[in-house]
Amino acid sequence: MLSPKRTKFRKQQRGRMSGISTRGSSVSFGDFALQAIEPAWITSRQIEAGRRAMTRYIRRGGKIWIRIFPDKPVTQRAAETRMGSGKGAPEFWVAVVKPGRIMFEIGGVSEEIAREAMRLASFKLPIKTKFITREESPS
Repeated sequence: MLSPKRTKFRKQQRGRMSGISTRGSSVSFGDFALQAIEPAWITSRQIEAGRRAMTRYIRRGGKIWIRIFPDKPVTQRAAETRMGSGKGAPEFWVAVVKPGRIMFEIGGVSEEIAREAMRLASFKLPIKTKFITREESPS
């Protein structure tokens, strides 16, 4: 699963997910892409599940690009812990995804194979997504 090798700080604040994604909103590498429509935190497990679903479907053809990286640590406190005693330990990593962000790209396969692979990957994600082609994306 994806996670940073090292970070400057162990813990981060939660932040806000308002607005739309200006960066990473056009198809750059492949011919087809999966675009986020809603804002969310996507965990490294969800990214890996989506990647596996796509690679399993396209078998040996094509290439997949993952355009998001989980670089935000999410902390959790132990169950049934009293208030106080500081912030919890980092438990997992998430990628902050805003509407318009390209999450996965695929190339070297036909549109119907790409569409089905992206559909299977979208089932693994907690947000609504849209299938787009290189022509549709704003470059």
